[in-house]
Amino acid sequence: MKKLNGKLKYNIAVFISGKGSNLKSIIRHSVKKKTFYKVKVVISNNQKAKGLIIAKKNKIKNYNIDFTKSKKLGKKVLDILKKNDVKIICLAGFMKILPAYFIKLYDGKIINIHPSLLPNYKGLKTHKRVIANNEKFTGCTVHYVNRFLDSGKIICQKKVRIVKTDNEKSVAKKVLRIEHKIYPQAIDKVLSIL
Repeated sequence: MKKLNGKLKYNIAVFISGKGSNLKSIIRHSVKKKTFYKVKVVISNNQKAKGLIIAKKNKIKNYNIDFTKSKKLGKKVLDILKKNDVKIICLAGFMKILPAYFIKLYDGKIINIHPSLLPNYKGLKTHKRVIANNEKFTGCTVHYVNRFLDSGKIICQKKVRIVKTDNEKSVAKKVLRIEHKIYPQAIDKVLSIL
């Protein structure tokens, strides 16, 4: 734990695979006085992830590691997390399933954001399925990670209205906009009860 802005802050790790737009909002929120966290480490399974550039620009330790292939690489990730006193792991567009042993080690300390109102539309291509089913609402969910895909206890959700002119792309933009708002708030909520 580190003191920032006169307040004790927990170190968090953010796991990414892509452009890092949620990472950017998490970092932006972390500098506020009332927040409970500091982004200490960013880990990606994709060496071309634009989110790694965001981490570098913000002087955050960052690593490109595909630790799902072997326990040896998993140990490397665990060493990084321990060395940096990471309290929780936030999955932000991380497109790999974490191994069961890893989830067990960090039980109750891994959270994820998913672009649907869980338990509906688990997995991939959520917006396409939402549009195909003529849903009136969609949204996003922050939840704890367990060994089942998108099935952990829900921390918070936010919904948005779908209008007749919406398509997969416009729905994705609406949902991403609210993801950027609720994910940092959910992180604070989780850390406030540790």
